[in-house]
Amino acid sequence: MKRRELLKTIGLATGLAAIPQIGFSEDTKSKSSFKFKYCLNTSTISGQKSGIQKYLEIAAQAGYEGVEIWVQDVKEYKSKGGSLKALKKLVEDSHLVVYDAIGFAPWMVDDEQQRKAGLEQMKQEMELMAELGCTRIAAPAAGVKADEPLNLVKVGERYKQLLELGRQTGVMPQLEFWGSSPVFYSMGQALMAAAAANDPDVKILPDVYHLFRGNSGFESLKLVNGNVIDVIHMNDYPGNIAREEQKDKDRVYPGDGVAPLTRILTDLANMGGIKILSLELFNPEYWKNDSLSIAKTGLEKMRKAAAAAKL
Repeated sequence: MKRRELLKTIGLATGLAAIPQIGFSEDTKSKSSFKFKYCLNTSTISGQKSGIQKYLEIAAQAGYEGVEIWVQDVKEYKSKGGSLKALKKLVEDSHLVVYDAIGFAPWMVDDEQQRKAGLEQMKQEMELMAELGCTRIAAPAAGVKADEPLNLVKVGERYKQLLELGRQTGVMPQLEFWGSSPVFYSMGQALMAAAAANDPDVKILPDVYHLFRGNSGFESLKLVNGNVIDVIHMNDYPGNIAREEQKDKDRVYPGDGVAPLTRILTDLANMGGIKILSLELFNPEYWKNDSLSIAKTGLEKMRKAAAAAKL
């Protein structure tokens, strides 16, 4: 290893060691403080394209505590003359909480002008979600070019900018990786970027499918304390399709695949803190069924998986 590379490695290791906010297993909250909450990511019932109002109604009828909504659905609702005040009232009357929002602002890209536009888009979307009482928004690597190397230190610096916007708007960005992404695909990369941000409010949004698809594995969950993960996308994956060939549409209900859900949920519980289990599926076969039955089946299977965890 060249001297310059060695110094970079030593400096990075020193930086990681000096950042307690990421928190390794010995710095966890008390296990007794943990709690699972059940959430419906509206992608799960989006096949009929019935719109944000209907998604909320179905989530409430199925018995979920909250929802994870898509920013684009809210924008579409608003573009058709919908009132955010009325939508928030529907959320409240349905006894739901909007736990998180899914958006795709290109905040991580290298191009300065595009990144500036992405930060502005994220700010506007945060403000939009704040009107609905939502306090979180996903921050994936949208728009990042596949043929350019990703500098994770810079990603951390850019993520810190998002966190500043989050504190201003009250809607905190959750750093999300996609297992199928050619550039930002693993829990290890997310941990590195979060450490580089050097910020007390860092959050990582993992996903059972993406942990598998990007070959992160599941042991990394033991390295994270209860402050870093609020939401996890719940799903499962089949065992008869090669990892590299699996796609979003192949996700199945929790417990209907081969994911080690008992171990995953046990590790989440051991972190301490509230963990929001958000059912996120894109299965076209499920979309052939009634949306309410899809939502109810998913909730039942998540509860069953959680009951099997070693708590």
